[in-house]
Parts: sequence; structure tokens; C-alpha cells
Amino acid sequence: MNATGGRILDGVRVVDLSTFVTGGFCSLMLANQGADVVKVERPGTGDDIRQSGPPFVDGESPYYWTLNYDKRSVELDLKTDAGREALVDLVAEADVFVQNFRPGVADRLGVDYDTLAEENPGLVYCSISAYGDSGPWSQRPGYDLLVQGMSGIMSVTGEPDPDGRPVKVGLPQTDLITGMWAAFGVVNALLKRERTGEGDRVELGMLDATLPWLTKQAGKVFAGEEPSRMGTKDPVLAPYQTVETEDGHLNVACLNQRQWRRFCEAIDRPDLAEDERFATNADRVEQMTELEAEIEEALSARPTDEWMEILVDAGVPAGPVQSVEEALYNEQTDARGVVGEVSDDDGERTIPTIEHPLNFRHAESGFRSPPPKLGEHTREVFAELGYSADRLDELAAAGAFGDPTE
Repeated sequence: MNATGGRILDGVRVVDLSTFVTGGFCSLMLANQGADVVKVERPGTGDDIRQSGPPFVDGESPYYWTLNYDKRSVELDLKTDAGREALVDLVAEADVFVQNFRPGVADRLGVDYDTLAEENPGLVYCSISAYGDSGPWSQRPGYDLLVQGMSGIMSVTGEPDPDGRPVKVGLPQTDLITGMWAAFGVVNALLKRERTGEGDRVELGMLDATLPWLTKQAGKVFAGEEPSRMGTKDPVLAPYQTVETEDGHLNVACLNQRQWRRFCEAIDRPDLAEDERFATNADRVEQMTELEAEIEEALSARPTDEWMEILVDAGVPAGPVQSVEEALYNEQTDARGVVGEVSDDDGERTIPTIEHPLNFRHAESGFRSPPPKLGEHTREVFAELGYSADRLDELAAAGAFGDPTE
């Protein structure tokens, strides 16, 4: 680990064998802070997320872009002896190794922690799976949809229609949660290594990673209550929900009595603040249906933009319900530089980016290069390890980088 004034993880090399989102988002977070992420992919096809679409832009999946900025791609066939040997050489010079195989697969491939740590005792090894490497579910396949269901998220998402189907969050939430935990674990292990000189294994499952995010819903269970679907309403705060306006929808969040009274004054309903039904937050939570009817009757008189001006001026937390495009492109994201672009060295390929949110006073962060083409850096990466041109040709002929006849 050798941060030298630029980005915090400058000098850290990450070898990422993962596919799709969990490991990909983990290594993306590390790349954003300066880590050199080498993405090891199956020859010919690469990470399955490359084929996730439509849409495709010039044959590439924009979904793949969003998880792979600032990485380098090498192709290795781990079913060949030459491919496995090349991987071991690569990991021997790395700081971090990430994989999201089902438990047992890494052992069969010879890329388990004990094997790689023999070559590199300081290695931080991160293994991600659906349910962790122990327990009766450990061998089950698992994806975001399944974990959203099994974690309880879908039981509390959607409108409170008793006949309605459970609804998943509209983004791969448990994948992203897991990736964030994994990156957090890796950085902690790197810090520990700085102090002790010892590497470590970071192991986590998607289900385990998701459960701590239940917070208030778990709190209800701990209190002997059963959380349920509430639409946009909140189980412990009111009003804290989406309400209809004359031309759309608006989110309103009153977290204390002061904000509640300001809200009542702003919508020209000061009587609600004196109404015994809504006297305290607990009362309002108990009377959510009646409260919603009163609020929506008032807000239906004006369009969303007008209410936003009124509520912001009154110091009431409120926000419009925006489309994804509106969320990406607006005066706030423009001022913060959230959405940008990165280009190839030759400028032939320019890719949009969503910048990560960490800003440091004394260090840089941010993406600098587009997601790699499949195998774009294979020879470059191994040349950096000291492989000669002849040795690279030998490996290619032995099938390390894929079928040499293709």
C-alpha cells in the first residue's frame, strides 16, 4: 500500500475475478480512489454483464460501463494450467484479490485464500457469495432478486394492497449493498495490514450484508410487531411520504414537531397542527390514512413546482419525484460535477460517468479512464510483471489467454 499524495489507494493493485455487480461494484469503489484494478475475464465472452441489455451503444452495454470505469481487462482461461499459473503470478504481486464464486469453486480452481496466501502472505482476499461459505444455504445460487425476497425487503416494499404482489426495489439494491460492504472490508483489511504486516481474508454473503440495512423494520420485529408494506409511508414518522399535487407528486418529510408546524403553516392548514388527532408524531403515525387525506386535499390546489418554492422557503424538507434522467441532469448535479465523461487516450471513445460521492480535502478521487475492452490490457499487465514477448507468445500458444486457434 503506497499512497503518495494523489489518490488514497494509489499503488494498491486489485485483481478482480468477479462477475456482474457485487464484486464489480466493490472494485469500482476501490478504482475510484486510485487502486489499479485488473479485471480477469473469461476469454471470448468476458464478464456476463458485458452482454446485459438492451440497450447497447456501439455493441457495448451501458450497464457494464457503470461498474467498470478505471479498470484494466485481461483474458485468462483458468481451465488451463498456463492460465492458472499466470493468475498466480499476477496475484503474487497484488494487494487485493476479489472473487464471487459459489463456495467451493475457488478451491477447485486452485485460487482459494490458503493457496494464494502461500504465494503472497500480505494478500487481502475478498470472497463474496449469496449466503456465505457456511450454513445450510451456502451452496444455493443467489442473485439480487432472490436476496431482496429472502431479506424481507420485498415484504415491506410496495403499496399496502393485501392482494398485491410483493415488489422489489427497482435497482439491484442487495448487489450494491454487498459491494459496498466488500469495499469497506477490503479497506479495513488494508489498514490492518499497514499496522501488522499481515494479510487477511474478507468473507461475506449477500443476505448477511443486506440484513443490517433493515434498521427501523428490524426494530419493529424486535418490539414484537410485524412490518408490512406501506407504500411511501414510514413506519415511525408522519408525514414522511409521497403526496399528490395538482400536476404530480411531492415527497414531504417532517421529522419533528417544529417541521410539522412549519408544514401546516406553509400549506395554509394551521388547524392541522392543533388537531388532537395529529398532536404528536406517534398520533400522526397512528392516524396516517386520515392525515394523508387532509394533506392531499391541501396540496392538490397547486402544482409541484409552486409547492417546492413555498415549502423550501418555509424550511420544510420536501422534494419532487424525479425521473432518472431528471435525477442525473439538473442544476445540483451540474454544480457538483456528478455526471461527467471519460475518454480513451486517442479520444475515439467517450463514455458517460456517474462520479462517486467521496470528496477529500487533501486527496484526489474520481474516474479517469473508460471501462476496458475485453482483453485490452492482457499483454500490458503481464509485461509489467516482467514477462517477455516470447513468454507471452508461449502462454498464448498454451491457451492461457483463450483458444489459440481462434
